[in-house]
Amino acid sequence: MTHALALPIPSAVGNIDAYITAANRYPMLSESEEIRLAERFHNEGDVEAARQLVLSHMRLVISIARGYLGYGLPHADLIQEGNIGLMKAVKRYDPARGVRLVSFAMHWIKAEIHEYILKNWRLVKLATTKAQRKLFFNLRSMKSDYEGVGTLNGPQAAEVAARLGVKAEEVVEMETRLSGRDIALEGNPEDGDEAFAPIDYLADSRYEPTRMLENKAVARLQDEGLQEALSMLDPRSRRIVEARWLPEGEAATLHDLAAEFDVSAERIRQIEVKALQKMRGVLAEA
Repeated sequence: MTHALALPIPSAVGNIDAYITAANRYPMLSESEEIRLAERFHNEGDVEAARQLVLSHMRLVISIARGYLGYGLPHADLIQEGNIGLMKAVKRYDPARGVRLVSFAMHWIKAEIHEYILKNWRLVKLATTKAQRKLFFNLRSMKSDYEGVGTLNGPQAAEVAARLGVKAEEVVEMETRLSGRDIALEGNPEDGDEAFAPIDYLADSRYEPTRMLENKAVARLQDEGLQEALSMLDPRSRRIVEARWLPEGEAATLHDLAAEFDVSAERIRQIEVKALQKMRGVLAEA
């Protein structure tokens, strides 16, 4: 069966007004038409049926995407992401459940748009937990209930928190993060050589060539030191340490080794402790 995601549909990239006009020309489907097309797609693999389902609901995507324009992202991009959600909905839609596609698709359209906004609105993710996502997509509209308020005060933040089921401090934190501005990583050349841009202190020195060579040398010495320390142990002690601390698969338990050497688990523990102490001494000297 050809997936709905492969369907060619009009692209929102380009003249957005022309796209919206074209999308609105596709007629809405009656319930019986919708059921018939959905059954043709899922039972017979009729891609044209799926295409008609998608095209007839593009105006829904446009309407939902319009509600997210406040995040400063292109309307066309929001629509394209919403269309992906619509196609996922068509692929999963089962008319036998007694729910119209328009109701079922809203979840998938919003979910896809939400993911796009969270990935692109800021370089640093603002919302990583379910509660933070809830705040992210509701705080702006809820602040409009407090006319003339620039920043929520304590009681207002507490009220918003209660309505959203989150903590007041989380409301304050998200409001602070939403009000922040993006900062260029690179400095402005006009600022001169003395300027100190974020890129200067965000650079990861681990991948600087000299540092990488040093790290490789340290790793090699540590590995050599470990092998030397293991070589100082008697066969039984080495077997216990390797089985407990350097296993190729799942680490052995004290009882596993006790059965192997026909001694008590406490005796295995004593041998392990003594062996590790000896190894630490060798590694310290190395």
